[in-house]
Amino acid sequence: MMKKTLYISLSVVLLVSLLMAGCWPSPPVEPPPVEPPPIVPGEGGVLNLYGIDPWTLDPAVSSEMTSHEYIMQLFGGLVCLDDNLEPAPDIAQDWQINPDGTTYTFYLRDDVMFHDGTEVKAEDFKYSWERACDPATGSQTAAAYLGDIVGVSEVLAGETKEISGVSVTGDYTLEVTIDAPKSYFLSKLTYPTSFVVDGTNVASGGEWWRYPNGTGPFKLNQWAENSLLVLERNELYYGELAKVDFVNFQLWGGVPMNMYETGEIDATAVSITYIDKVIDERGPFYQDLITVPELSFYYIGFDTTKPPFDDVNLRRAFSQAIDKDKLVSLVYRDMMQTADGILPPGMPGYNEDLAGLDFDVTEARELIANSKYGDVSNLPPITITTLGWGGLISSDLEAIVYEWRQNLGVEVEVRQLEPQRFLYHLTEEKDEMFHMGWIADYPHPQDFLDILFHSGTENNYGQYSNPEVDALLEMANVEPDSEVSLSLYQQAEQLLVEDAACLPLWFGKNYVLVKPYVSGYELNPMGIAVLNTVSVEPH
Repeated sequence: MMKKTLYISLSVVLLVSLLMAGCWPSPPVEPPPVEPPPIVPGEGGVLNLYGIDPWTLDPAVSSEMTSHEYIMQLFGGLVCLDDNLEPAPDIAQDWQINPDGTTYTFYLRDDVMFHDGTEVKAEDFKYSWERACDPATGSQTAAAYLGDIVGVSEVLAGETKEISGVSVTGDYTLEVTIDAPKSYFLSKLTYPTSFVVDGTNVASGGEWWRYPNGTGPFKLNQWAENSLLVLERNELYYGELAKVDFVNFQLWGGVPMNMYETGEIDATAVSITYIDKVIDERGPFYQDLITVPELSFYYIGFDTTKPPFDDVNLRRAFSQAIDKDKLVSLVYRDMMQTADGILPPGMPGYNEDLAGLDFDVTEARELIANSKYGDVSNLPPITITTLGWGGLISSDLEAIVYEWRQNLGVEVEVRQLEPQRFLYHLTEEKDEMFHMGWIADYPHPQDFLDILFHSGTENNYGQYSNPEVDALLEMANVEPDSEVSLSLYQQAEQLLVEDAACLPLWFGKNYVLVKPYVSGYELNPMGIAVLNTVSVEPH
């Protein structure tokens, strides 16, 4: 799921990075540091960007977009998403699907090499996927993105080491069998969990991913934590060679907008603080501004297994006590779009006619009165989990907590988790509610509705369960007729909204400044920039 780097504001950026939560691997002994090669720009020059340290560079473990921003440049998979967000050849130059839609035969390119010059073969993918599914790896994404493959569940359960549905039938031929025909299966393979890794690199031990031997258009030149991360063009890349020699990420280098003004970085997110300054057509930044709708969804999640949100009346009451239009206008200065449902505009299956839960304080209070609690004085203590440092609560959450206090008379405590704990341990760390953001990994409603709300899925953090919703999603997932499938997803979404499975807040949009001497720096609707297409003119 993809995801989305530093666009909007730091607090929101980190929410945007929440595609999935996973567990953090415990590393053995770290390999000895290697002296990085000097940065000597050639004719391609250097692209300078703001960044923060990745939590990991292991594709099997990474589950948030901060890490993905780098992993997508360093590694690759069988397929990628093209400009229209459709699955396109990557390391697999072609594939065939059998008539019943359950067996895929991938034909790999024979000119793909890891950064060290080692050839990539079909066996490397089998190894990489089995490693990702091995419980010892600690991936919290393998079930979601590889789980359709026959035999993956047995590997995840520790019953075997080999995925029975993956067969190497030649050096460059991989046969993959899934449990049912699913239109989104190829799209799932664009997620980092399925990327190929070098077994020798992994076997070096320790935090091997600090010295990654990937296949992507860039290789890691150096990484000085809290300071600088440098990507260098991979001259062995099988695709379009990067136009720049290096990409320098200034890690925690200051206020991004100030760094952009002084020329320290060549592109930056625009936070709410500066939005008036950049949308002024007479100002110096307007000509540099790019606005891109994003397939993202921000919401408040409820722990539906514990009081008080095991009661639908309470979930609906808390949902109807928030004036989202007012918050989008005042807090976000209309940089976001109010969300009544879960699927964002531009997503297949987006339903303009969806009936959301309206802002209605009177009805919200009646719902509490009609609940098993009868009155807010009888509610147990309620805490919402969020991401942050040092007590600095995001302005949107602060406003939401204030509205619950004013409209319902309920005091909600806020508990912050440091980013690493929130991103990778939310399942066990969450309180009665949690503040979340989700960005599409691929443009399919299954990536939102099924992954976030089907009973028992890894990213169903609130442990919501509704047999009727499950049945609709399961039918939609395998329905070959696109129109029928989308209709089933819409029915499931409507039920989720009526049952207040979560409190939808808003859909995102990216506001980015790009220097006029930079070409090709473009974000797709999932917030991803393909950096090997970027060029920098002398300036």
